[in-house]
Amino acid sequence: MARTHLSAGEIPPFEPRLAARATHIAAVMAKHGLKLFSQSNEPDISIRRQQAKRLRAALEELGPIFSKLGQVLSTRPDLLPIEYIEELSLLQSRVPPMTESEVVQVSEQELRVPWEDVFKSIDPKPLAAGTIAQVHRATLESGERVVVKVQRPTARMDIEQDLALLQVFVEKVGKRPALNQVIDMEAVFKHLSTSLHSELDFRQEADNIERMQVVLADYNRLAVPSVHRDLSTSRLLVMEEIQGIPIRQAPAGPARIQAARQLLESYYKQIIVDGFFHADPHPGNLMWWKDCIYFLDFGMVGMVGTDLREHLLLMLMALWQEDAAFLTDVTFMMTSADNSSTLDVARFQSEIGEVMAKYRTASLAEMQIGPLLQEMSAVSLRHGVPLPASLTLAIKALAQVQLATAELDPALDPYDVAGKYLMRLMAKRMGTAFNPKTLLYQSQKLKVRTLRMIEAVENFVGARPGGPKLVVNFRANSLEDIVRHTGRRLALGLTAAASILASGFTAASTVTAEWVPITFGIVGGLLTLGLVIDLLQRH
Repeated sequence: MARTHLSAGEIPPFEPRLAARATHIAAVMAKHGLKLFSQSNEPDISIRRQQAKRLRAALEELGPIFSKLGQVLSTRPDLLPIEYIEELSLLQSRVPPMTESEVVQVSEQELRVPWEDVFKSIDPKPLAAGTIAQVHRATLESGERVVVKVQRPTARMDIEQDLALLQVFVEKVGKRPALNQVIDMEAVFKHLSTSLHSELDFRQEADNIERMQVVLADYNRLAVPSVHRDLSTSRLLVMEEIQGIPIRQAPAGPARIQAARQLLESYYKQIIVDGFFHADPHPGNLMWWKDCIYFLDFGMVGMVGTDLREHLLLMLMALWQEDAAFLTDVTFMMTSADNSSTLDVARFQSEIGEVMAKYRTASLAEMQIGPLLQEMSAVSLRHGVPLPASLTLAIKALAQVQLATAELDPALDPYDVAGKYLMRLMAKRMGTAFNPKTLLYQSQKLKVRTLRMIEAVENFVGARPGGPKLVVNFRANSLEDIVRHTGRRLALGLTAAASILASGFTAASTVTAEWVPITFGIVGGLLTLGLVIDLLQRH
Protein backbone atom coordinates (compact mmCIF):
# COMPACT_ATOMS: atom_id res chain seq x y z
CA MET A 1 0.00 0.00 0.00
CA ALA A 2 1.41 3.41 -0.95
CA ARG A 3 2.41 5.62 1.93
CA THR A 4 1.39 9.28 1.77
CA HIS A 5 4.00 11.75 3.03
CA LEU A 6 2.68 14.90 4.64
CA SER A 7 4.11 18.31 3.85
CA ALA A 8 5.12 20.57 6.71
CA GLY A 9 1.93 22.64 6.50
CA GLU A 10 -0.70 19.90 6.23
CA ILE A 11 -2.92 18.53 9.01
CA PRO A 12 -3.60 14.86 8.41
CA PRO A 13 -6.93 13.15 9.01
CA PHE A 14 -7.02 12.13 12.65
CA GLU A 15 -6.53 8.43 12.04
CA PRO A 16 -6.83 5.85 14.84
CA ARG A 17 -3.03 5.57 14.84
CA LEU A 18 -2.68 9.32 15.53
CA ALA A 19 -5.46 9.23 18.12
CA ALA A 20 -3.69 6.42 19.97
CA ARG A 21 -0.41 8.35 19.86
CA ALA A 22 -2.11 11.49 21.16
CA THR A 23 -3.64 9.53 24.05
CA HIS A 24 -0.22 8.11 24.92
CA ILE A 25 1.37 11.59 24.90
CA ALA A 26 -1.34 12.94 27.22
CA ALA A 27 -0.88 9.99 29.59
CA VAL A 28 2.90 10.50 29.80
CA MET A 29 2.50 14.23 30.43
CA ALA A 30 0.00 13.53 33.21
CA LYS A 31 2.28 10.87 34.70
CA HIS A 32 5.08 13.41 35.09
CA GLY A 33 2.75 15.99 36.61
CA LEU A 34 3.08 18.39 33.70
CA LYS A 35 0.56 21.14 33.15
CA LEU A 36 2.51 22.27 30.12
CA PHE A 37 3.61 25.87 30.73
CA SER A 38 0.70 27.09 32.80
CA GLN A 39 2.92 27.72 35.85
CA SER A 40 6.14 28.69 34.07
CA ASN A 41 5.87 32.31 35.22
CA GLU A 42 6.44 31.10 38.77
CA PRO A 43 9.03 33.51 40.28
CA ASP A 44 10.71 30.72 42.30
CA ILE A 45 13.63 29.49 40.17
CA SER A 46 13.70 26.12 41.96
CA ILE A 47 10.08 25.45 40.99
CA ARG A 48 10.77 26.39 37.36
CA ARG A 49 13.75 24.02 37.34
CA GLN A 50 11.58 21.20 38.71
CA GLN A 51 9.06 21.81 35.92
CA ALA A 52 11.88 21.75 33.36
CA LYS A 53 13.18 18.42 34.74
CA ARG A 54 9.70 16.92 34.50
CA LEU A 55 9.44 18.05 30.89
CA ARG A 56 12.81 16.50 30.02
CA ALA A 57 11.81 13.19 31.65
CA ALA A 58 8.52 13.16 29.74
CA LEU A 59 10.20 13.88 26.39
CA GLU A 60 12.72 11.09 26.95
CA GLU A 61 9.91 8.64 27.77
CA LEU A 62 7.92 9.67 24.69
CA GLY A 63 10.72 8.40 22.51
CA PRO A 64 13.45 9.50 20.13
CA ILE A 65 11.39 11.95 18.08
CA PHE A 66 10.30 13.95 21.11
CA SER A 67 13.87 13.85 22.41
CA LYS A 68 14.95 15.31 19.09
CA LEU A 69 12.29 18.02 19.38
CA GLY A 70 13.68 18.93 22.80
CA GLN A 71 17.26 18.98 21.54
CA VAL A 72 16.31 21.33 18.70
CA LEU A 73 14.45 23.61 21.13
CA SER A 74 17.51 23.73 23.41
CA THR A 75 19.23 25.86 20.75
CA ARG A 76 16.53 28.57 20.93
CA PRO A 77 16.74 30.66 24.14
CA ASP A 78 14.59 33.25 22.37
CA LEU A 79 11.67 30.78 22.38
CA LEU A 80 11.94 29.12 25.81
CA PRO A 81 12.84 30.25 29.36
CA ILE A 82 16.49 29.70 30.31
CA GLU A 83 15.66 26.95 32.85
CA TYR A 84 14.05 24.88 30.09
CA ILE A 85 16.94 25.53 27.70
CA GLU A 86 19.50 24.29 30.23
CA GLU A 87 17.50 21.15 31.01
CA LEU A 88 16.62 20.27 27.41
CA SER A 89 20.28 20.50 26.41
CA LEU A 90 20.82 17.39 28.61
CA LEU A 91 18.35 15.30 26.62
CA GLN A 92 19.68 11.99 25.39
CA SER A 93 18.12 10.03 22.53
CA ARG A 94 18.03 6.44 23.75
CA VAL A 95 17.57 4.81 20.37
CA PRO A 96 18.02 1.08 19.72
CA PRO A 97 20.34 0.54 16.73
CA MET A 98 18.97 -0.56 13.38
CA THR A 99 19.48 -4.20 12.51
CA GLU A 100 22.01 -5.18 9.86
CA SER A 101 19.20 -6.20 7.52
CA GLU A 102 17.56 -2.77 7.86
CA VAL A 103 20.85 -1.01 7.04
CA VAL A 104 21.30 -3.21 3.96
CA GLN A 105 17.68 -2.70 2.89
CA VAL A 106 17.87 1.11 2.98
CA SER A 107 21.30 1.11 1.30
CA GLU A 108 20.11 -1.07 -1.58
CA GLN A 109 16.91 0.95 -2.01
CA GLU A 110 18.98 4.11 -2.42
CA LEU A 111 21.83 2.63 -4.48
CA ARG A 112 19.42 0.54 -6.61
CA VAL A 113 21.99 -2.23 -6.80
CA PRO A 114 23.11 -4.94 -4.35
CA TRP A 115 25.31 -3.38 -1.70
CA GLU A 116 28.17 -5.73 -2.64
CA ASP A 117 28.43 -3.98 -6.01
CA VAL A 118 29.52 -0.78 -4.23
CA PHE A 119 31.00 -1.82 -0.90
CA LYS A 120 33.67 -4.41 -0.18
CA SER A 121 32.44 -4.50 3.43
CA ILE A 122 30.20 -2.69 5.92
CA ASP A 123 30.90 -2.88 9.65
CA PRO A 124 27.67 -4.20 11.24
CA LYS A 125 28.44 -2.36 14.50
CA PRO A 126 27.33 1.30 14.22
CA LEU A 127 29.68 4.14 15.09
CA ALA A 128 26.66 6.13 16.28
CA ALA A 129 22.90 5.61 16.40
CA GLY A 130 20.69 8.69 16.36
CA THR A 131 17.03 9.55 16.09
CA ILE A 132 17.06 9.98 12.33
CA ALA A 133 20.01 7.89 11.19
CA GLN A 134 23.00 5.81 12.19
CA VAL A 135 26.57 5.74 10.95
CA HIS A 136 28.68 2.74 9.94
CA ARG A 137 32.26 2.30 8.80
CA ALA A 138 32.58 0.75 5.36
CA THR A 139 35.10 0.03 2.62
CA LEU A 140 34.41 0.75 -1.06
CA GLU A 141 35.27 -1.73 -3.80
CA SER A 142 38.23 0.53 -4.56
CA GLY A 143 39.57 -0.09 -1.05
CA GLU A 144 38.86 3.46 0.18
CA ARG A 145 37.65 3.69 3.76
CA VAL A 146 34.38 5.61 4.17
CA VAL A 147 31.56 6.18 6.63
CA VAL A 148 27.97 5.59 5.60
CA LYS A 149 25.08 7.52 7.15
CA VAL A 150 21.85 5.52 6.73
CA GLN A 151 18.40 6.94 7.50
CA ARG A 152 16.03 4.88 9.61
CA PRO A 153 13.24 3.35 7.49
CA THR A 154 10.49 4.90 9.66
CA ALA A 155 12.21 8.22 10.42
CA ARG A 156 10.12 10.36 8.06
CA MET A 157 6.82 8.73 9.03
CA ASP A 158 7.53 9.03 12.77
CA ILE A 159 8.59 12.68 12.51
CA GLU A 160 5.63 13.67 10.37
CA GLN A 161 3.23 11.86 12.72
CA ASP A 162 4.48 13.72 15.80
CA LEU A 163 4.70 17.04 13.94
CA ALA A 164 1.10 16.57 12.82
CA LEU A 165 0.02 16.07 16.43
CA LEU A 166 2.04 19.11 17.52
CA GLN A 167 0.38 21.21 14.83
CA VAL A 168 -3.06 20.15 16.06
CA PHE A 169 -1.98 21.13 19.59
CA VAL A 170 -0.74 24.53 18.36
CA GLU A 171 -4.02 25.26 16.61
CA LYS A 172 -6.12 24.17 19.59
CA VAL A 173 -4.29 25.66 22.58
CA GLY A 174 -1.22 27.46 21.24
CA LYS A 175 -2.87 30.89 21.32
CA ARG A 176 -4.02 30.79 24.93
CA PRO A 177 -2.71 33.90 26.76
CA ALA A 178 -1.24 31.92 29.67
CA LEU A 179 0.83 29.82 27.26
CA ASN A 180 1.80 32.68 24.98
CA GLN A 181 3.32 34.59 27.90
CA VAL A 182 6.03 31.95 28.03
CA ILE A 183 6.39 30.45 24.57
CA ASP A 184 5.40 31.34 21.01
CA MET A 185 4.03 27.96 19.97
CA GLU A 186 3.59 28.94 16.33
CA ALA A 187 7.25 29.97 16.11
CA VAL A 188 8.28 26.75 17.87
CA PHE A 189 6.33 24.59 15.44
CA LYS A 190 7.68 26.42 12.39
CA HIS A 191 11.27 26.10 13.65
CA LEU A 192 10.91 22.41 14.50
CA SER A 193 9.25 21.54 11.22
CA THR A 194 11.89 23.33 9.15
CA SER A 195 14.81 21.88 11.13
CA LEU A 196 13.61 18.29 11.14
CA HIS A 197 12.59 18.20 7.49
CA SER A 198 15.99 19.63 6.58
CA GLU A 199 17.72 16.88 8.57
CA LEU A 200 15.70 14.25 6.72
CA ASP A 201 17.32 15.23 3.42
CA PHE A 202 20.98 14.16 3.45
CA ARG A 203 21.60 16.01 0.19
CA GLN A 204 21.28 19.22 2.19
CA GLU A 205 24.01 17.99 4.54
CA ALA A 206 26.23 17.20 1.54
CA ASP A 207 25.67 20.76 0.27
CA ASN A 208 26.63 22.11 3.69
CA ILE A 209 29.88 20.13 3.71
CA GLU A 210 30.90 21.37 0.27
CA ARG A 211 30.03 24.96 1.15
CA MET A 212 32.13 24.74 4.31
CA GLN A 213 35.09 23.51 2.23
CA VAL A 214 35.02 26.86 0.45
CA VAL A 215 34.65 28.84 3.70
CA LEU A 216 37.69 27.10 5.27
CA ALA A 217 39.88 27.21 2.16
CA ASP A 218 42.25 29.79 3.69
CA TYR A 219 42.98 27.70 6.79
CA ASN A 220 45.59 24.96 6.44
CA ARG A 221 44.80 23.42 9.84
CA LEU A 222 41.03 23.07 9.30
CA ALA A 223 39.19 20.67 6.99
CA VAL A 224 35.98 18.72 6.33
CA PRO A 225 35.51 15.20 4.96
CA SER A 226 34.98 14.78 1.22
CA VAL A 227 31.59 13.52 0.00
CA HIS A 228 30.95 10.77 -2.56
CA ARG A 229 28.16 12.55 -4.43
CA ASP A 230 27.66 9.69 -6.88
CA LEU A 231 26.77 7.35 -4.00
CA SER A 232 24.77 9.80 -1.84
CA THR A 233 21.00 10.38 -1.88
CA SER A 234 18.38 11.95 0.38
CA ARG A 235 18.56 8.91 2.71
CA LEU A 236 22.15 7.75 2.22
CA LEU A 237 25.32 9.78 2.71
CA VAL A 238 28.76 8.36 1.89
CA MET A 239 31.78 10.34 3.12
CA GLU A 240 35.51 9.99 3.58
CA GLU A 241 36.34 8.32 6.91
CA ILE A 242 38.24 10.64 9.23
CA GLN A 243 40.60 8.21 10.92
CA GLY A 244 41.59 10.55 13.72
CA ILE A 245 41.31 11.10 17.46
CA PRO A 246 39.33 13.55 19.64
CA ILE A 247 40.89 17.02 19.48
CA ARG A 248 41.68 17.04 23.20
CA GLN A 249 44.08 14.15 22.47
CA ALA A 250 45.96 16.09 19.77
CA PRO A 251 49.72 15.90 20.37
CA ALA A 252 51.38 19.02 21.75
CA GLY A 253 53.31 21.14 19.29
CA PRO A 254 53.10 24.03 16.80
CA ALA A 255 50.37 22.34 14.72
CA ARG A 256 48.04 22.14 17.72
CA ILE A 257 48.66 25.81 18.66
CA GLN A 258 48.10 26.98 15.07
CA ALA A 259 44.94 24.88 14.76
CA ALA A 260 43.48 26.37 17.96
CA ARG A 261 43.94 29.92 16.69
CA GLN A 262 42.60 29.08 13.23
CA LEU A 263 39.57 27.30 14.71
CA LEU A 264 38.56 30.35 16.74
CA GLU A 265 39.31 32.85 13.98
CA SER A 266 37.41 30.72 11.45
CA TYR A 267 34.25 31.14 13.52
CA TYR A 268 34.53 34.91 13.37
CA LYS A 269 34.87 34.52 9.59
CA GLN A 270 32.05 31.97 9.32
CA ILE A 271 29.63 34.16 11.27
CA ILE A 272 30.65 37.72 10.34
CA VAL A 273 31.90 37.37 6.76
CA ASP A 274 30.24 34.30 5.23
CA GLY A 275 27.05 34.19 7.30
CA PHE A 276 27.25 30.38 7.28
CA PHE A 277 28.55 28.37 10.22
CA HIS A 278 28.69 24.89 11.75
CA ALA A 279 26.10 25.21 14.52
CA ASP A 280 27.10 22.26 16.71
CA PRO A 281 30.91 22.26 17.22
CA HIS A 282 30.97 20.17 20.40
CA PRO A 283 34.09 18.00 20.97
CA GLY A 284 32.42 14.93 19.45
CA ASN A 285 32.09 16.77 16.13
CA LEU A 286 35.74 17.88 16.01
CA MET A 287 38.45 15.32 15.20
CA TRP A 288 42.25 15.56 14.95
CA TRP A 289 43.80 13.90 11.88
CA LYS A 290 46.83 14.66 9.70
CA ASP A 291 47.70 17.68 11.90
CA CYS A 292 44.28 19.23 11.15
CA ILE A 293 40.95 19.70 12.90
CA TYR A 294 38.14 18.08 10.91
CA PHE A 295 34.53 19.24 11.31
CA LEU A 296 32.00 16.40 11.38
CA ASP A 297 28.18 16.21 11.24
CA PHE A 298 26.74 19.07 9.19
CA GLY A 299 23.11 18.28 9.96
CA MET A 300 22.85 21.55 11.89
CA VAL A 301 24.21 24.75 10.36
CA GLY A 302 23.35 28.40 10.97
CA MET A 303 22.75 31.36 8.66
CA VAL A 304 23.27 35.05 9.47
CA GLY A 305 21.88 37.77 7.17
CA THR A 306 23.94 40.67 5.80
CA ASP A 307 22.53 43.40 8.09
CA LEU A 308 22.90 41.21 11.18
CA ARG A 309 26.51 40.40 10.24
CA GLU A 310 27.31 44.13 10.13
CA HIS A 311 25.70 44.62 13.53
CA LEU A 312 27.64 41.69 14.96
CA LEU A 313 30.88 43.16 13.62
CA LEU A 314 30.09 46.39 15.47
CA MET A 315 29.22 44.38 18.58
CA LEU A 316 32.59 42.60 18.58
CA MET A 317 34.41 45.91 18.06
CA ALA A 318 32.51 47.42 21.02
CA LEU A 319 33.49 44.41 23.16
CA TRP A 320 37.09 44.76 22.02
CA GLN A 321 37.10 48.46 23.02
CA GLU A 322 35.05 47.84 26.20
CA ASP A 323 32.42 50.40 25.14
CA ALA A 324 29.22 49.45 26.98
CA ALA A 325 27.27 52.46 25.69
CA PHE A 326 27.95 51.66 22.04
CA LEU A 327 27.32 47.96 22.67
CA THR A 328 23.89 48.89 24.05
CA ASP A 329 23.14 50.97 20.95
CA VAL A 330 24.14 48.10 18.64
CA THR A 331 21.95 45.67 20.60
CA PHE A 332 18.98 48.01 20.17
CA MET A 333 19.67 48.26 16.43
CA MET A 334 19.60 44.47 16.21
CA THR A 335 16.30 44.15 18.05
CA SER A 336 14.56 47.40 16.95
CA ALA A 337 13.76 47.98 20.63
CA ASP A 338 15.06 51.52 20.99
CA ASN A 339 11.54 52.99 20.97
CA SER A 340 10.21 50.76 23.73
CA SER A 341 8.53 52.91 26.37
CA THR A 342 8.94 50.29 29.12
CA LEU A 343 12.65 49.64 28.62
CA ASP A 344 14.99 50.93 31.33
CA VAL A 345 17.90 51.87 29.06
CA ALA A 346 20.19 53.00 31.88
CA ARG A 347 19.70 49.74 33.79
CA PHE A 348 20.16 47.70 30.61
CA GLN A 349 23.44 49.48 29.82
CA SER A 350 24.62 49.06 33.41
CA GLU A 351 24.03 45.29 33.33
CA ILE A 352 25.77 44.98 29.95
CA GLY A 353 28.74 46.89 31.40
CA GLU A 354 28.85 44.56 34.42
CA VAL A 355 28.96 41.48 32.18
CA MET A 356 31.68 43.04 30.03
CA ALA A 357 33.80 43.98 33.08
CA LYS A 358 33.39 40.52 34.58
CA TYR A 359 34.91 38.80 31.55
CA ARG A 360 37.56 41.40 30.78
CA THR A 361 39.07 41.01 34.26
CA ALA A 362 38.86 37.20 34.23
CA SER A 363 41.87 34.93 33.92
CA LEU A 364 43.09 34.12 30.43
CA ALA A 365 41.52 30.65 30.47
CA GLU A 366 38.13 32.15 31.40
CA MET A 367 38.32 35.11 29.01
CA GLN A 368 35.81 33.76 26.49
CA ILE A 369 33.76 35.94 24.13
CA GLY A 370 31.20 33.20 23.48
CA PRO A 371 30.04 32.85 27.11
CA LEU A 372 30.16 36.65 27.41
CA LEU A 373 27.73 36.94 24.48
CA GLN A 374 25.56 34.25 26.06
CA GLU A 375 25.27 36.30 29.26
CA MET A 376 24.52 39.37 27.14
CA SER A 377 21.74 37.43 25.46
CA ALA A 378 20.33 36.52 28.88
CA VAL A 379 20.39 40.21 29.91
CA SER A 380 18.58 41.13 26.68
CA LEU A 381 15.92 38.47 27.29
CA ARG A 382 15.44 39.69 30.85
CA HIS A 383 14.77 43.23 29.58
CA GLY A 384 12.39 42.07 26.85
CA VAL A 385 14.75 42.73 23.93
CA PRO A 386 15.75 39.21 22.78
CA LEU A 387 18.50 38.99 20.18
CA PRO A 388 17.57 37.58 16.74
CA ALA A 389 17.22 33.79 16.57
CA SER A 390 20.08 33.31 14.12
CA LEU A 391 22.36 35.29 16.42
CA THR A 392 21.47 33.25 19.51
CA LEU A 393 22.45 30.08 17.63
CA ALA A 394 25.71 31.73 16.51
CA ILE A 395 26.47 32.77 20.09
CA LYS A 396 25.94 29.23 21.34
CA ALA A 397 28.22 27.84 18.61
CA LEU A 398 30.91 30.42 19.40
CA ALA A 399 30.73 29.51 23.09
CA GLN A 400 31.16 25.81 22.23
CA VAL A 401 34.11 26.38 19.92
CA GLN A 402 35.90 28.60 22.42
CA LEU A 403 35.73 25.85 25.02
CA ALA A 404 37.39 23.58 22.47
CA THR A 405 40.13 26.10 21.69
CA ALA A 406 40.75 26.64 25.41
CA GLU A 407 41.51 22.91 25.70
CA LEU A 408 43.83 23.00 22.69
CA ASP A 409 45.69 26.13 23.80
CA PRO A 410 44.91 27.49 27.30
CA ALA A 411 47.19 30.49 26.65
CA LEU A 412 45.16 31.69 23.63
CA ASP A 413 43.61 35.13 24.24
CA PRO A 414 40.27 35.26 22.37
CA TYR A 415 40.24 39.08 22.49
CA ASP A 416 43.62 39.14 20.78
CA VAL A 417 42.37 36.75 18.08
CA ALA A 418 39.19 38.79 17.60
CA GLY A 419 41.00 42.15 17.59
CA LYS A 420 43.65 41.16 15.05
CA TYR A 421 41.08 39.51 12.81
CA LEU A 422 38.84 42.57 12.92
CA MET A 423 41.81 44.81 12.05
CA ARG A 424 42.68 42.67 9.03
CA LEU A 425 39.05 42.54 7.98
CA MET A 426 38.64 46.32 8.19
CA ALA A 427 41.94 46.90 6.34
CA LYS A 428 40.77 44.54 3.60
CA ARG A 429 37.48 46.38 3.34
CA MET A 430 39.35 49.70 3.15
CA GLY A 431 41.52 48.29 0.37
CA THR A 432 38.41 47.24 -1.51
CA ALA A 433 36.85 50.66 -0.99
CA PHE A 434 39.91 52.39 -2.48
CA ASN A 435 40.08 50.11 -5.50
CA PRO A 436 39.86 52.36 -8.63
CA LYS A 437 36.85 50.45 -9.97
CA THR A 438 35.06 50.71 -6.63
CA LEU A 439 35.86 54.43 -6.30
CA LEU A 440 34.55 55.10 -9.81
CA TYR A 441 31.38 53.13 -9.11
CA GLN A 442 30.75 54.84 -5.76
CA SER A 443 31.41 58.30 -7.24
CA GLN A 444 28.83 57.66 -9.96
CA LYS A 445 26.33 56.42 -7.37
CA LEU A 446 26.92 59.60 -5.34
CA LYS A 447 26.48 61.75 -8.46
CA VAL A 448 23.19 60.08 -9.41
CA ARG A 449 21.82 60.27 -5.87
CA THR A 450 22.80 63.96 -5.59
CA LEU A 451 21.06 64.77 -8.89
CA ARG A 452 17.96 62.87 -7.79
CA MET A 453 17.93 64.82 -4.52
CA ILE A 454 18.23 68.11 -6.46
CA GLU A 455 15.36 67.08 -8.76
CA ALA A 456 13.21 66.17 -5.76
CA VAL A 457 13.86 69.55 -4.10
CA GLU A 458 13.23 71.40 -7.40
CA ASN A 459 9.92 69.58 -7.82
CA PHE A 460 8.98 70.50 -4.27
CA VAL A 461 9.74 74.23 -4.65
CA GLY A 462 8.08 74.40 -8.09
CA ALA A 463 11.20 74.84 -10.22
CA ARG A 464 10.01 71.94 -12.38
CA PRO A 465 6.57 71.73 -14.00
CA GLY A 466 4.03 69.45 -12.41
CA GLY A 467 5.24 69.67 -8.84
CA PRO A 468 3.74 71.59 -5.90
CA LYS A 469 4.52 75.30 -5.78
CA LEU A 470 6.51 76.74 -2.91
CA VAL A 471 7.66 80.32 -3.33
CA VAL A 472 10.76 81.28 -1.34
CA ASN A 473 12.99 84.29 -2.02
CA PHE A 474 16.61 83.18 -1.55
CA ARG A 475 19.14 85.95 -0.96
CA ALA A 476 22.06 83.55 -1.15
CA ASN A 477 23.18 81.38 -4.04
CA SER A 478 20.70 79.21 -5.91
CA LEU A 479 19.38 76.14 -4.14
CA GLU A 480 21.03 73.95 -6.76
CA ASP A 481 24.44 75.52 -6.02
CA ILE A 482 23.95 75.04 -2.30
CA VAL A 483 23.06 71.35 -2.72
CA ARG A 484 25.96 70.76 -5.10
CA HIS A 485 28.48 72.44 -2.78
CA THR A 486 27.11 70.57 0.22
CA GLY A 487 27.31 67.24 -1.61
CA ARG A 488 30.89 67.96 -2.70
CA ARG A 489 31.94 68.86 0.84
CA LEU A 490 30.24 65.77 2.23
CA ALA A 491 32.03 63.50 -0.26
CA LEU A 492 35.35 65.24 0.43
CA GLY A 493 34.91 64.92 4.19
CA LEU A 494 33.93 61.24 4.04
CA THR A 495 36.89 60.40 1.80
CA ALA A 496 39.30 62.28 4.09
CA ALA A 497 37.91 60.48 7.15
CA ALA A 498 38.18 57.10 5.41
CA SER A 499 41.81 57.81 4.49
CA ILE A 500 42.72 58.76 8.05
CA LEU A 501 40.91 55.69 9.41
CA ALA A 502 42.69 53.45 6.89
CA SER A 503 46.00 54.96 7.95
CA GLY A 504 45.31 54.04 11.57
CA PHE A 505 44.18 50.49 10.77
CA THR A 506 47.10 49.71 8.45
CA ALA A 507 49.61 51.22 10.87
CA ALA A 508 48.46 48.76 13.55
CA SER A 509 48.68 45.79 11.17
CA THR A 510 51.75 43.57 11.20
CA VAL A 511 51.28 42.38 7.61
CA THR A 512 51.12 45.74 5.82
CA ALA A 513 54.11 47.53 4.23
CA GLU A 514 55.25 50.74 5.99
CA TRP A 515 54.48 52.98 3.01
CA VAL A 516 50.77 52.10 3.02
CA PRO A 517 49.72 53.91 6.25
CA ILE A 518 52.00 56.85 5.34
CA THR A 519 50.30 57.18 1.96
CA PHE A 520 46.83 56.99 3.49
CA GLY A 521 47.84 59.62 6.06
CA ILE A 522 49.16 62.04 3.40
CA VAL A 523 46.03 61.59 1.27
CA GLY A 524 43.80 62.15 4.31
CA GLY A 525 45.73 65.27 5.28
CA LEU A 526 45.56 66.79 1.77
CA LEU A 527 41.83 66.09 1.50
CA THR A 528 41.22 67.66 4.91
CA LEU A 529 43.26 70.73 3.92
CA GLY A 530 41.25 71.03 0.70
CA LEU A 531 37.99 70.85 2.66
CA VAL A 532 39.14 73.61 5.05
CA ILE A 533 40.20 75.88 2.12
CA ASP A 534 36.84 75.30 0.41
CA LEU A 535 34.96 76.20 3.59
CA LEU A 536 37.03 79.41 4.07
CA GLN A 537 36.48 80.51 0.46
CA ARG A 538 32.70 80.22 0.83
CA HIS A 539 32.47 82.38 3.94
